[in-house]
Amino acid sequence: MTKMTKLSGLQATAEDVIAALERDGGVIIEDFLASETLDGLRNDLLPLIERQPVGRDSFSGNRTRRLSRLFARTRHCVEIATHPLYLPVAEHFLCKPREVWVGERRVMLTAGVRVGVTQAIQIGPGQAAQPLHRDDTAFMWRHPTGGREGRLQIICAVSDFTAENGGTLVIPGSHLWDDDRKPDLSEAQPTVMKAGSALIFLGSTFHAGGANTTQGEYRTAAGMALDAANVRQEENMYLSMTSEEVASYPEQIQRLLGWSAGDNHMGWVEVDGQMIDPIHLLGELEGSTLKGVGARRY
Repeated sequence: MTKMTKLSGLQATAEDVIAALERDGGVIIEDFLASETLDGLRNDLLPLIERQPVGRDSFSGNRTRRLSRLFARTRHCVEIATHPLYLPVAEHFLCKPREVWVGERRVMLTAGVRVGVTQAIQIGPGQAAQPLHRDDTAFMWRHPTGGREGRLQIICAVSDFTAENGGTLVIPGSHLWDDDRKPDLSEAQPTVMKAGSALIFLGSTFHAGGANTTQGEYRTAAGMALDAANVRQEENMYLSMTSEEVASYPEQIQRLLGWSAGDNHMGWVEVDGQMIDPIHLLGELEGSTLKGVGARRY
């Protein structure tokens, strides 16, 4: 059975991560988070998730707590979303250009990247293993994908992950399977990693939350998905955060949250009869205007 690769977050390159994902569909990055980021996530998220109710079914987990809207709850999502071993890797898999005809011209378009979902997940003692699934099922993606992925998921360990406390189950190589092949728990490997490490996997890889067979140990993670901007975001970022909250972030994060229109014209907003890149509306909240800022018109 193929074992998932473990890479050092202090030594690995984006190319190393890409190679592991292309081969196995998932990879563990040790020491992914800086210590101050890990401490910040714990301070911001643990008091909130401990007040959340458990899930109501076997998929969400009847002994599992979930907390979404993470960008509205911790600024430390920035370090995850823009990490040099995550964002450039996501761009590699998600931003594959495509040639299209526009009138007499052959034009190359690239969709870009969006934050598709954010969620902290805490698996409690007695939780059974989650059903194996692919995260790109939300897009009704067909498999194999031929190298054009819709999602790159990351699960950052806020606490240690073990085989006993619910470390995420992954089936290495399953990103290459077709849609007829059924996954089996006997093929899945538990993710074992220290707090501050991260599991990165393709949306086409079968995985599941593991069973927590401990007596009193909780397994806590902060997860995020970066998606191709031509698919709908799973978490509705436009209702999860106020425009003022979005405007308080750097422009790179504003665009990742969906406040931008890419080459494929997805996401524009009409202002005074013009189709405008919404990034400039956030500038208005900070006291600037649409005039003279190079607002894109189609």
